[in-house]
Amino acid sequence: MHTLTFVARKSRPLQLLLVLVALVFGRVHPALAHGGEIAVGGGARGPVVLTEQQQKAIDLKTAVADLRALDQILNVNGEVQLLPQRQAAVSTRISGQVKALYVGLGDKVRAGQSLAKVESRLSGNPPPSVVITAPMAGIIDESSVILGQAVEPNTGLFHISDRSRVIIAARLYEEDLGKVRVGMEARVRALGYPQQAFTGKITLIEPQLDPQTRTVKVWIEVANPQDLLRPNMFARASIVLQLNAAALAVPTSAVMEANGENFVFVREPKQFRRVEVTLGAADDSYTQITSELVPGDEVVTQGNRELYTMWLTGGQLKEED
Repeated sequence: MHTLTFVARKSRPLQLLLVLVALVFGRVHPALAHGGEIAVGGGARGPVVLTEQQQKAIDLKTAVADLRALDQILNVNGEVQLLPQRQAAVSTRISGQVKALYVGLGDKVRAGQSLAKVESRLSGNPPPSVVITAPMAGIIDESSVILGQAVEPNTGLFHISDRSRVIIAARLYEEDLGKVRVGMEARVRALGYPQQAFTGKITLIEPQLDPQTRTVKVWIEVANPQDLLRPNMFARASIVLQLNAAALAVPTSAVMEANGENFVFVREPKQFRRVEVTLGAADDSYTQITSELVPGDEVVTQGNRELYTMWLTGGQLKEED
């Protein structure tokens, strides 16, 4: 095997290693140009050897594979909706004229609170009037009446919603239907509050399948004490399919994929070795590893792309003379 060796010179700070890194991953580390030389061969791929200085040049970072609670989850998309039993339409039963309004749009009301006064068209001195009260506590989210307006029986005046609990109406694909059941826990994140997680449970799996989308609607009921979740907000729910209190996991940033293979780079005493792994459950930060690794293995979480480039070339960096 013939090996071509390219040596970085101070007058040429961007050598072939940087070009190769840029072409494969679109990122470069100019410090590598002064960290040593790379022997680029067409031979067998093997462990990558880097000096401490060269590891600093690519800002290499590692983490330890460890046991942690990591649930198997199913992600679904949905939107926030009001619970049907937690909303009320307010109307009047008499013909008359609105003589007083005591609340407005967005006001919080308690059950039995006065909302408006309607004066009847029946004759009298004074004419009889009716005070409209709130049938439940909540927020006035619709107000369709103004002072002096003429109203008829069943004219809609207000809509009240209790948002202390809401549902996430999500779509579950047909192939996932057998994995989910009522009572399962779910973690919800809304587009408006991406850093805040809400905990809920599945309360309904609708009996009908939508023939167009091949999905079933699922209700996830969520506590909303601060009134952050509002109707029609987009939300993403992670349904917990299985609890695992002791899964061997690594940061997701350590896992790489190429040509249908998942792998990590493991730090050994004098080298970094590419290890093909099998993945299990995952959350926002960690991924379960079900084969090859053991607790305590140190995996590369940053700089692994550069290591992969070096592994592909079958070469290694060498200290300058």
